[in-house]
Amino acid sequence: MAYADQGMSTNRVIGLIVAAIVHIALGYALITGLAYEAVQKAVERVTTVDIEEPPPPEEEPPPPPPEDVPITPPPPVAPPPPINIAPAPPPIKTQPTIPPPAPPVLRVPPPAAPPAPPAPPAPSKARGASPDGQSRWAARIQQDYPSRALRAEEQGVVTMRISIGANGRVEGCTVSGSSGSATLDDAACRGMQRYARYNPALNDAGNPIASTTTQSIRYVLPE
Repeated sequence: MAYADQGMSTNRVIGLIVAAIVHIALGYALITGLAYEAVQKAVERVTTVDIEEPPPPEEEPPPPPPEDVPITPPPPVAPPPPINIAPAPPPIKTQPTIPPPAPPVLRVPPPAAPPAPPAPPAPSKARGASPDGQSRWAARIQQDYPSRALRAEEQGVVTMRISIGANGRVEGCTVSGSSGSATLDDAACRGMQRYARYNPALNDAGNPIASTTTQSIRYVLPE
């Protein structure tokens, strides 16, 4: 049937093309003034074309029925076991366990080193005044015997409180114990300021300082 349809379609197409050519020729003949008869003959010749359709192909005979073949029934198929789909468990909300903060580390500072003991004080260099060449200058004071005391035959011991400067010399004299003779007392103080020499007193640092001391002079009449 498909082949017959294809042949009929081809003939129809050819007929349509021929008809189109005829129409184009008629138009051209009319335009160019060709004879009407020639045109009419051409139309009759074209229109009387008999298009024979090819006979349809013979249908093939159907195949013979198959011989009786015993039909083996298909093996029984066991149904699949039911699948129990358990519902999904609800999501478990877990809360992380936050460990407690670590206790603060107590940093105990090491015990402070005991303060160094104060340096021992330097040995003191302080000292009192001391006579310098006492035998020499005492003899000179005694030899300077006042003539008035000699005539009056006055003798005795004069005790004095004297002030000694930082240079070791006597700067002041006061009679603290009289000899009984004012002449001898005055002579003793004058002799001390004139002849006496001392090693001056020193402070803790060893520097010379002014000081006071006592001194005695003995007056004895010469034989």
